Amino acid sequence: MDLALYDPSFGYYATAARRSGATGDFVTSVDVGPLFGELLEIQIAEMAALIAAGSDARSAGAAGLPFDLVEAGAGNGTLSADILRAARRRHPDLLARTRLHLVEASPAARADQRRTLGDAADRLSSTGQEVAPFDGVLVANELLDAMPVHQVVMREDGLREIFVTEREGRLATIEGPPSSSALAEYFDRLGVRLEPGWRAEVNLRAVDWVRTAARRLGRGFLILIDYGHDARELYSVTHAQGTLTTFDRHVVSDADRAAAPAWLERPGRRDITSHVDFTSVERVANEEGLVTIGFLDQTYFLLGILGQKGSEDLETWEGPEGLKEDLAGSLQTRLALKTLLMPGGLGSTLKVMIFGKNVGQPALAGCSYRMRVT
Repeated sequence: MDLALYDPSFGYYATAARRSGATGDFVTSVDVGPLFGELLEIQIAEMAALIAAGSDARSAGAAGLPFDLVEAGAGNGTLSADILRAARRRHPDLLARTRLHLVEASPAARADQRRTLGDAADRLSSTGQEVAPFDGVLVANELLDAMPVHQVVMREDGLREIFVTEREGRLATIEGPPSSSALAEYFDRLGVRLEPGWRAEVNLRAVDWVRTAARRLGRGFLILIDYGHDARELYSVTHAQGTLTTFDRHVVSDADRAAAPAWLERPGRRDITSHVDFTSVERVANEEGLVTIGFLDQTYFLLGILGQKGSEDLETWEGPEGLKEDLAGSLQTRLALKTLLMPGGLGSTLKVMIFGKNVGQPALAGCSYRMRVT
């Protein structure tokens, strides 16, 4: 999975600046249009104000201190561009002190970032593959699900791992002893028991990434947006065949074929992904000193930012500045909002997990509507 997605010469993500959207293989909230970034900017601005308010009062002009905006898994920078352009309209003072840091594994995507940022490129402070120490807000939108996983299967005689081999000139899978004791320990820490025949994925890379991000954050917030479940749901009979799957031209396939699973076909030319274990993400974040502020469906997160009402009640809605006019005057914006909020689609599939460090446990706009995970 690591080679198929990130190999510099033929990896799926490494060889293209952008893989999502109408002409890509899958759709994210960013592909719906700039509205997602505009809504995120409202939440980020509130977080920036909270960080500034809690800064050392002896620091002259605490509100003028530099603010780090980090986007991990930034791709070509489309989401950050949408956020910064919204900040230019709504919070120019925040924009003036923002230092943008884009974290992206793909050289092709990194090379396209300044073009994508356009008039916001002057805010770009760094771009690279690792999260550097920062004070501010980190956003990771559908990053953890694309990190390489271990796939395991429980047999009568114990846990086995699924490996990739070659058979008659084609890629195929084979079972063997686990490559690391960390795999069994992962389930032991969760108190999870897999039944014989159950398959599951273990994303050790995601846990390590969250640990590193937590340590690099001095003061501020993490906003993680992804699809997945808590461990009790993820490692249950409901997902007993695992969640490892592939997207190709907007078609999802996780069924085993006669010779090999679908995710082994055309490696490097299709997405491979698995659902996130949010229980382990939260556990490692808390172990590293982060406080869980919210865990909720994207629907409820965005409704909180919108002031708890959407586009159907515009006459009485007192929402964020400028959005009422946008929604009233633009059918495209109203349709984008519906797509972002729709239960059964992006609204309920995507979950938002928010952590804070050295900021207390503030009542954020994004957590003000309903703290619910479906």
